[in-house]
Order: sequence, then C-alpha cells, then structure tokens
Amino acid sequence: MSDGQADSAIDMHLKVLLPTEVLVDERVTKVIAEADNGAFCLLPRHIDFVAALVPGVLCFCGAKGEEGFAAVDEGVLVKCGHQVLVSTLNGVRDTDLGRLQDLVEERFLELDEHERKTRSALARLEAGTLRGFRELQEKFRG
Repeated sequence: MSDGQADSAIDMHLKVLLPTEVLVDERVTKVIAEADNGAFCLLPRHIDFVAALVPGVLCFCGAKGEEGFAAVDEGVLVKCGHQVLVSTLNGVRDTDLGRLQDLVEERFLELDEHERKTRSALARLEAGTLRGFRELQEKFRG
C-alpha cells in the first residue's frame, strides 16, 4: 500500500487514532460503527461521510475476510475516498468479542482508578489554595 491508498477498488484503508497510538491501520472491505441515530455500514464505494460516534464497538472486515473489533469511546469518523479515519480518546482492539469485553472492563477499571486519584489530587490542591487565600486574608486584616 503506497501513500496510504487502498491497493484495490474493493478495499478501504481504516485508521483508528488514539491520542497516544494508532489502534488500527489496515486494509478493510467493510466498517460498521454507531452514531447517535444508530448503526451504519461503510463499503468502499460509499459516498464521503462524517459521523460523530457514540461509545461502542467498531466492527470491520479485513481484506482477507477476517473480522476485527475495536471498542471505542465517543469520537469522529471521516470517510474520504478509500480512507476511513476514526479519532477517539480511548479504545481497545481484539479479534474476539469476549476478550474485547474483558479488555474494556479492565480499561474502564483503570480509568476509574486514575480518575479517582486525579479528583483526590485536585481536591487537595483546591483545599491548599483556599487555605492560602484565607491566610493572606487574615494577614492583611490584622
């Protein structure tokens, strides 16, 4: 595949982009995704298309007929010619839906723990800032 274009008129080039990595970068014959108004299927000759994705499973068929799955957070899908680009904050990939579900649960547990730690750190920062302002107020009053 040169310059990211599909080698055949029956293929598309799917890229799923996360902030820190490229989750999927391969030739596909079909992409199924979900937007607010429901699921949709893209084939190589589909018109150019843009959709806001909801959290869900992105399904795709590889050029050799193999199925692939990627659980994605909300994001944006853009189909332009034979290129299909998906940009999302979080995602995991597997060829088995059962394992994909396990990966999603594990990733969300990690995110929940990270979010809890972040909120705790922000609360400490906020309390320290308020304490500093109160000390400054008392200093200038007295």
